[in-house]
Amino acid sequence: MARLFGDRIMLREYRRDDLPWIRQWVNDPAIVSNLSDIFLYPHALESTEAFLEAVIEGSSDSRGFVIADLESEAYIGQVNLDSIDWKNRAGSIGIVIGSSEQLGLGYGTEAMRLLIRFAFQEMNLNRLQLEVYDFNDRAYRCYVGCGFKEEGRLRERQYKNGRYVDVIQMGLLKSEWKEDVG
Repeated sequence: MARLFGDRIMLREYRRDDLPWIRQWVNDPAIVSNLSDIFLYPHALESTEAFLEAVIEGSSDSRGFVIADLESEAYIGQVNLDSIDWKNRAGSIGIVIGSSEQLGLGYGTEAMRLLIRFAFQEMNLNRLQLEVYDFNDRAYRCYVGCGFKEEGRLRERQYKNGRYVDVIQMGLLKSEWKEDVG
């Protein structure tokens, strides 16, 4: 997959030497509390290695990129397109910034905009979708700023942090997307 370049970051291929960086966040409660329940239990080194190897080898259903510093190519996070439906030209986005220190610095927004442009212009997808928890205001603002619209709300769908929370479903259509926004 081609590299995508932004102002401060690049979206690049996964590498085996990304493993320590992924291992840093994959069991970090501050990071995974905003992610799906696949992170409810600790992830063993072997499962992280298997994920990374599947992505590198192309045997994973996930297609994606490492979010990396533009100059050093150092790992910041990752953004993936999952569940690509080629017939209907739709895909689901998942994104994670791998350390608390790098949250809120705009890396996620820049990565989303690069991925959206790639998905619509190069992959010819027509629809992108994602889910976000109602308490994740930072991510919600990012997605709205990139052009996503709230399409539905699964009320009290997930039990997180001692309470039931809504899962907000969001989508962006190619016809709605404007490159200056996204």
